[in-house]
This record gives sequence, structure tokens and C-alpha cells, in this order.
Amino acid sequence: MAERRGAGPAVVPDELAALWRDRHPSTPPLAHLFRDALHDRWVRFHSLPRSKRYPESEEEYATVLDRHNTVLDELFAGQDVFVVSMDWSDASGIPPWHERRSLHPAAVRWWTEPDCDAPDPAFHGYRHLYAELRPWAPGLVDDLLRAVADDTLAEVFLADTGLRRLYHPYDGGADVVLTTPEERDRLRERHRGWLSSHPCGL
Repeated sequence: MAERRGAGPAVVPDELAALWRDRHPSTPPLAHLFRDALHDRWVRFHSLPRSKRYPESEEEYATVLDRHNTVLDELFAGQDVFVVSMDWSDASGIPPWHERRSLHPAAVRWWTEPDCDAPDPAFHGYRHLYAELRPWAPGLVDDLLRAVADDTLAEVFLADTGLRRLYHPYDGGADVVLTTPEERDRLRERHRGWLSSHPCGL
């Protein structure tokens, strides 16, 4: 990663994309796919008691942020992390998602994934992923986490610089991918009270 004057290391898009392809050849870096593609190292935690999905008070927002930051600190304390966010665009290629740009303005685009499943080309589009490299500290991404909790931002994830540990917050919880099934099991046991009662862990 290159250095920026007066800032930390800058993201080099081609290097980051190549590292992703090397580390996770079975899936593009779309966070909603991590659960299925990397299932052997995956665990899901819910962000509110009784699996409530959306916070409705500042007290509940505090619980959401505390749970996220607790696990994030266990994964990334003392490390730099990639913070990744996403915009979507139609065939024009112009990302319209002002929320992402306002919350993650220093990130650079490093991946574009076509979204062409619809039979009508008028509904084809692109997912654009943006990354920033930052020293981890609790509270670093609280604004992004609140936007995710409110379902105004999606496909956010954080990763170590080797892309071995992945943390994907969503509206209701977080999907976490660890380096080994054993590491996943230890994390799951430490936060057993935040697990779903669903037999598949959803």
C-alpha cells in the first residue's frame, strides 16, 4: 500500500483486488455472499436482545454499537483495517448513493461487480466497492454502523490487511468470518448469548 502525505497508507485498488482474488477465489467481495461462500469459518451474532432487528431508542443504539465494537476489537485490536462500503449504479455507471459518500468520503473504488441477473437490460447495474485503510480503534466506524442498523447502508465490511478475518454488519447483527473453524468456534462460545436460536445460526 502506498503512503499518502499526512495520512496513513493509501489503498492501491489493483493490489487489493488481486489480494482478494488470491485469498477468496470462490466469491467476489460482496458481503452478503460471505455466509454461504465461507460457511466453514462463519458465525452470525445478533445486535439486540431477543433478536430484535431495529433499534428504537438511544439505549438500543448503544447496545448495537457496543456489541459490534466488542467483536471488532477482539478481531482487530492493534491492527490496521480495511473499511469497505458499497454504492450501486444502473447502466449509466454513475453511483447515486449519497449516504455512502457522506459517511465514507476518503474511500477509493477498488472493485466493480456487474449485476446483470435481470432479463431486461434496463434493470442491469453495477456494485461499486470502496475501501479505506485505517488504524482500528473502538468507535472508528460508529457512523457507518448506525447507518447499517437503520438499513440506509448495506454491504459494509471490515477486514484485516491480509483479508483473512471479515466482519460484515447488517441491519440486525453481523456475519463474521474467521481464519479457521476453531477460531470461529472460540469466538462463538465467548458470545453465545448473542447467537440466534435458529438451527442454522441465522
